[in-house]
Amino acid sequence: MLELLVWLDTAAPLEVLLLEPQPLRTADAIAEIPAAHCNLRQGCLIIELTSWLVLGMPPTGCPSVPQARADWRPCLQSAAMAAIERPGKIICVGKNYLDHVKEMGGDAAPTTPVLFMKPPSAVIGHGDEIVLPPESAQVDYEGELVAIIGERLRHATPEQALRGVRGYTCGNDVTARDLQRSDGQWTRAKGFDTFASLGPGLATGLDPGDLAIATRVNGEERQASRTSMLIHPVGALLAFITSVMTLEPGDAVYTGTPAGVGALRPGDVVEVEIEGVGLLRNTVRAAG
Repeated sequence: MLELLVWLDTAAPLEVLLLEPQPLRTADAIAEIPAAHCNLRQGCLIIELTSWLVLGMPPTGCPSVPQARADWRPCLQSAAMAAIERPGKIICVGKNYLDHVKEMGGDAAPTTPVLFMKPPSAVIGHGDEIVLPPESAQVDYEGELVAIIGERLRHATPEQALRGVRGYTCGNDVTARDLQRSDGQWTRAKGFDTFASLGPGLATGLDPGDLAIATRVNGEERQASRTSMLIHPVGALLAFITSVMTLEPGDAVYTGTPAGVGALRPGDVVEVEIEGVGLLRNTVRAAG
């Protein structure tokens, strides 16, 4: 097993180094890096690679090592997503925008975050298909900002929690709305395969306090808000979660959806776009 170390400085040429599979130390730039998993440290992305990639058999669409460094950029996007494609756990918050609370029949903001979880098996990426299960007659989109955790957090303050975020990505908390209503608790409605879309990549060094967020279906805008409208801001939300459970590197936290949720149909194209993060696009099909 080898590691690919990529210097993520857009102001400088892309640097690619192949490293031996042991913890690495460099002067002042990077602390000790575990060779066991992907990580982001000090503007560097560290990705494990199997030997066949180094020997000139890269994944489809990726150039071999001797080719131009710039040609690696599409691969780096995929590699960055590899760090979030299978989070250890996915924590979500419901009713975190007041306009969404009201559209769902409520009238008051929750005094504490309403938490629920999705299984890692629900995760899909940018360009993948959302599959509508036959058990539900109403599957809704919910565009959200998602925080990807970068370090172990327990009983953190909001400031500590924000420092512990690896980066941010777009998310679609796909929901079987009819099952959510009938079941009373949300595990089945939120947990179907393909119901946790994440992508298109990981944005680092971002202040999540006031970002524009929009969801479109077939090009028509359905949701439009800003993260400044969150009832429980990202730092406070993460701190609250760490009072309940330990957040670990790679965990994904969906921060809530604004008003405008609605149903998806086979053939739809749903997009979630967040300022400074990018655009997540998925197509929709029926199961079978």
